[in-house]
Amino acid sequence: MSETLQGVKVLEIANWVAAPSACAMLADMGAEVIKIEPPETGDAVRSLGITTKGIGTHEGGVNVTFEQLNRGKQSMGINLEVAEAQETIRQLATTVDVLVTNLTPHRQLRYGVTYEDIVAVNPRIVYLNLTGYGMEGPERDRSGFDYAAFWARSGIMATLGELGEPPVQQRPGFGDQTTSLAMVAAVGMALFERERSGKGQRIDCALLHTALWADAPDLVASMKDDAPTPRNNRKQAANALFNFYETKDGKWIQLVMIQSVRFWEGFCRALDIEHLTNDARFESHEARTENSAELLRIVTDLFAQRTRDEWAVRLDEGRCIWAPVQTLDEIGRDPQVLANEYTTTLEHAEDGEFRVVQAPMKFHRTPAAATSPAPELGQHTESVLLDHGYTWDDIATLQSEGVIL
Repeated sequence: MSETLQGVKVLEIANWVAAPSACAMLADMGAEVIKIEPPETGDAVRSLGITTKGIGTHEGGVNVTFEQLNRGKQSMGINLEVAEAQETIRQLATTVDVLVTNLTPHRQLRYGVTYEDIVAVNPRIVYLNLTGYGMEGPERDRSGFDYAAFWARSGIMATLGELGEPPVQQRPGFGDQTTSLAMVAAVGMALFERERSGKGQRIDCALLHTALWADAPDLVASMKDDAPTPRNNRKQAANALFNFYETKDGKWIQLVMIQSVRFWEGFCRALDIEHLTNDARFESHEARTENSAELLRIVTDLFAQRTRDEWAVRLDEGRCIWAPVQTLDEIGRDPQVLANEYTTTLEHAEDGEFRVVQAPMKFHRTPAAATSPAPELGQHTESVLLDHGYTWDDIATLQSEGVIL
């Protein structure tokens, strides 16, 4: 177990993706994470199946999505609709350092787990709210999946895609996973500040806010000009060295030579067009921009004459900035991913080994790692209660009253 957050206790009252993902990273770093789930259904992702065939219902065996988001945690099945359950949550909160929730404000109030409720019993608590649209304003209680709050509402969806084509849909969890990074950073900084002040605090994170941060370069330009950012048009790119091209084998290459002056000679060598180095049409960045249609035609035709692997050697020799447009199955075999251990292997009791993605930060003195699979629903309800002073008689009472599994 990692020592980075050893001794830190986290109470997770959340489901779906962003908040559980953040807590999975905290668990990787050594925190003890107790996940609260509805006793009958558990976290909604338990029944969600995300496969290479699409999004549907999980049909048994290892649920790799749930594992990715909930590895290393303890699970308690608690029915928050029951008053005694709410009191149990507040009791648990007295012993933890961090509470993470994605309950909307009106549900926090209904269940008696608002920041005010929790700080009254634990003044040192770091309380993290995750919402779709923020804790203030008329839409504070609007449900905020990342497809809506992060992707569509933020302007990202309207900006992406080729000119004249429909907007591009995001992939599952894209905004949630991005937001989880902000949440982990926020918790870490709040715990650090607490070491100096001795006080906890409330933190608010929102999918919409993270999206604005992620798209900030476009957004600040748009706000300055009070105009939308135009869609990309690959066939009309002003800089042919900052574009993407299809290769002979039907694969794609992304070029990222924004400062074309620096790379022009090497690029020409890579493409065997050194005769164009001093061509008056292309001898400067301004000239290349003015004659971009002709240069795009030349470059597009050339990339179609060799495979991606062949171009890889030539582009590297020309010291070009580029990357292969990889499919996800290629990522799983990528030697750079493997060399840096960006993924790791866990073992499911029934289905054996499977791979998950590691937290995207590497601690060298106190390394973090996913160490155990996700828990079964309610697997730790009794043991956690016993650790917090409940007796077996108390547990039997809670079970008879429908509070716990």
